[in-house]
Order: sequence, then structure tokens, then C-alpha cells
Amino acid sequence: MAKVLGASLYVPATHKDLQQIADGELLGDLRSVIFCTEDAVAESELSYALFSLSLVLQQMVERPTTERFVRVRNPEVMKRVLAMPGVEKLTGFVLPKITHHNFDAYFRQVRKTHFMLMPTLETVEVFDDAEMKQLRLCLERPGVRDHILALRIGGNDLLALLGIRRPRHVSIYRTPLGAVISKLVTIFRPYGFVLTAPVFEHLDNPTLLAQEVEEDLAHGMVGKTAIHPSQVALIEQHYRVQHRDVDVALKIIDEASPAVFRMHDSMCEVATHRAWAHGVLEQARVFGIHSMV
Repeated sequence: MAKVLGASLYVPATHKDLQQIADGELLGDLRSVIFCTEDAVAESELSYALFSLSLVLQQMVERPTTERFVRVRNPEVMKRVLAMPGVEKLTGFVLPKITHHNFDAYFRQVRKTHFMLMPTLETVEVFDDAEMKQLRLCLERPGVRDHILALRIGGNDLLALLGIRRPRHVSIYRTPLGAVISKLVTIFRPYGFVLTAPVFEHLDNPTLLAQEVEEDLAHGMVGKTAIHPSQVALIEQHYRVQHRDVDVALKIIDEASPAVFRMHDSMCEVATHRAWAHGVLEQARVFGIHSMV
């Protein structure tokens, strides 16, 4: 069953409150936090970022309710992080700019560990279906698949390759990336790989963010990157499930249900809707049910 991640908050590894965020003393209800050593950190600050991260990992308390990742800058940075005392407290790593050409430079460092990986799709190869299928074959190899938690879509990097910045008043699905995201879904999801949606960078338009999260969910995204704490609750609010969807899902997985039935004026077909039903029930378990019917 696909894991539903919800909001993952990016935090630069140079952040002054990194320890408090890691330990849940600040933003205590985060489900997922990513300490970034890549785009959120200037090259001149990398040494300080890694030093700060090393101190945090040493002191970081166990926190089962929050998954904690490091977004590494390159394979050498991953090697340095893996050597830090306390690294075993991490859930895993976010890998930047992944293609089938560079994935193994990261994977061979963690293949005999518990660490989960979230490769990020954000290079020119993303626009080439053949390249993405090659990457999928790379991730399907025995011993690799079990380490892949989700694939992250790097929207801003992909837009930059097109010479575009996300417009302020339309969702990312109304840009050229809309078709790209749809294609990634069809290349990866039928083979058991789930994806997370790009960041929404404009902090003064929560209405459009809400609309975009709805579109994320319609595309089968299992999570979305947040760039500010104010976005987390809004994103996860939309991961709550409607009562009627829970009712339908329970009926679909009921062994006594007919193969096809009508419910809430929709056709429900057990054979084709079973995977959806299990996903809805897992989403409801994690995020809850809307209080209004």
C-alpha cells in the first residue's frame, strides 16, 4: 500500500533553531522534516551547515512521530553525513537531481542500511520519457526498490530549465509542468512508485495553495513540500478524507459487496476501485476525516 506522506517541511541546515525543530520543541506536530544542505544553503555556508547538522544529529532525541531526512548536496556530502555520530536517528535522505546515471553513487552508500531514499526529479532528463523509464528500471532492481520511499518532483528546477518562474496567480498544473507531472505519474505509479508534489513558493496566496493541493491529490500525489511552517496545516487539511469516501471505501473492500454497485450516485466497481479504497482508508487513518459530511 502506498504511504501517504502529507507535508514535508524543508529547513536549511543553517537554521538557527535546527535542534529545536529536529527534537519537536518547535513545530512539534510535523510528520516530516527535511534538513537541506543543497539549494537552501550557499556554497560558502556548506561547511557551517554540515557542522551544525553534526551537532544536531549527536543530540537529536528519538521522535517516532516525525520522519527526519537530510537533503544532501552530492554523494560526497552524503558520505560526510553518514559518518556523523547520531546519523542512525534519521529516516533517510533526499537525493538531488537524480538520473539513472548518478543514482548508484548515492545508493551504494546506503544499500546495506535502514535508510529510505527520496530521489528528486529535477533535471532536463525529466522531459525525456525514455530517460525516466530508464530511471524506473534502475529503481526496480532487487535490493533498490525497498529503499525508495517516494520520488519528489522539483518544480522550480524544472521551470528554471524552461526559463520560467511559477506565475503568482495560477497553479503549477496551468504551466508547462502540468503535462510533465501527468506523464511522471503514468510512468512511475503503475509500477509501485509514488510521487510528491512541488513547492508552492508564494506565501501570500493560501487560497491558490489550497487549490493546488486539491490538484495534487487528483494526480495521485502522496505529499507536498512545504517551504514555510504556515503551509503545513493548510496542506494536511486537504489530506483529510470525506465521510462519503470512507463509506464507499469500506463498502468496496467488504467481501459481501456485489462486483458493481451504486453508492452516493456513483458507480462503484470492486475490481477496479479496490486499490483506491485501501488508499482512502489509510489516508483517513493518518490524517483523519472531515468533520462535515
